Amino acid sequence: MGPDLVSAETLAEVTRGLFTWADTFVGSLLRPWNAYQLLIALGLFLTAHLTAAVIKPRMHEWMRGLEGWPKWRMRALVVFHRRLRMVLFVVLIWIVVILMRELTWPSRSYLLSIIANLATAWLLIAFATRLIKNTLLRGIVRYGAWAWVTLSITGLADETQTLLDSAAISIGETRLSAWLVIQAVVILAALLTAARLISGTTAATIRRNEDISPSMQVLAIKFLQVLLFGAAFFLGLRIVGVDLTGLAVLSGAIGVGLGFGLQKVVSNLVSGIIILLDKSIKPGDVISLGDTFGWINSLGARYVSVVTRDGKEYLIPNEDLITGQVVNWSHSNEFVRLDIYFGTAYSDDPHKVRKIAIEAAKSVDRVLSFKPPVCHIVGFGDSSVDYILRFWIRDPTGGLTNIRGNVYLALWDAFHEHGISIPFPQREVKMLEGSQLATTKLPD
Repeated sequence: MGPDLVSAETLAEVTRGLFTWADTFVGSLLRPWNAYQLLIALGLFLTAHLTAAVIKPRMHEWMRGLEGWPKWRMRALVVFHRRLRMVLFVVLIWIVVILMRELTWPSRSYLLSIIANLATAWLLIAFATRLIKNTLLRGIVRYGAWAWVTLSITGLADETQTLLDSAAISIGETRLSAWLVIQAVVILAALLTAARLISGTTAATIRRNEDISPSMQVLAIKFLQVLLFGAAFFLGLRIVGVDLTGLAVLSGAIGVGLGFGLQKVVSNLVSGIIILLDKSIKPGDVISLGDTFGWINSLGARYVSVVTRDGKEYLIPNEDLITGQVVNWSHSNEFVRLDIYFGTAYSDDPHKVRKIAIEAAKSVDRVLSFKPPVCHIVGFGDSSVDYILRFWIRDPTGGLTNIRGNVYLALWDAFHEHGISIPFPQREVKMLEGSQLATTKLPD
């Protein structure tokens, strides 16, 4: 491996050209009209700065009072508010350029035209890159675009490209230059940004489609993201001229090695795909797995997020949901039957007890009336007649312990109102004939 400088003569020629341009530019600034144009541009910038300082607070108060605007419109308004100074500067400088072109020689507004073009391009790039949510990608695209339009407007694009292309190294038959690296970074950032925007828009459309089940929505979104980002990556490398043949061989060798080291990860990934395909669980389902009871918040590539009633979020590996026994309270339908047990005294009429228990359960809000509760005797205990009360609910996400507690409380109130007693174990002590009860006096 060694440096592959295109040629010393080419590099020297490009360097001399850049120095000549810099010398000409600095010399032109010393001319009176060019100096005047710089002063005019500086004055316009100060005017825009002071005007924005006056307008922005009032605009901010006006924005705070807006209600009912679409989210995208509010975001656009926030971006406009943040860039208000540059917007005012672009408007003012173009007004001055147009007036000077009409009133004086074009050469006397040449420098102002360059500044106006640069300011306009920078402003449009700043607005466009706000669509990129990822901070790193946004920075790469924004600063890369700023640098490129600046070089293009000032006429230095060709010289800069030649200079960057001359700084290169050779690795076998592959030639890697600074220009190629910059191209790859910018193109990949732009393609990944486009893939992100397309996947986000498509994902929102898929989520709004009620004909697609939640599990299939997650599967379609994940598949689309992998497809778009993978296509953007390989297309970007292809555009900049990277040979993908060697990359395919290398990725195959790496894949074999990772397959042995990441068996659990791959197992969870495959299990996640199976879960999405067979629709055994989906976001919103209420499940029990071991001691964990809660509802599914999201399905991931490696784990399932389960949120419990106390706010804890468990990240359960997909493999555990495939190999373990899972109770899905809302798999085929949302109706859930709950059972509670109680006992009453032998002196209470069981027919009356059953009727009171059923009416008490019906009085609780979440108990379904079209699937009425039932009450049965299940046994004769040592101290009580034992009953089971069964009732149905349709919202297990609202909790199971709380609805059981409400039904127990309704039973307590109903039994207290109708004189039904809930017994507790009692023991009788009998003195055998001929025995004596001895007492012991405790010392003072």
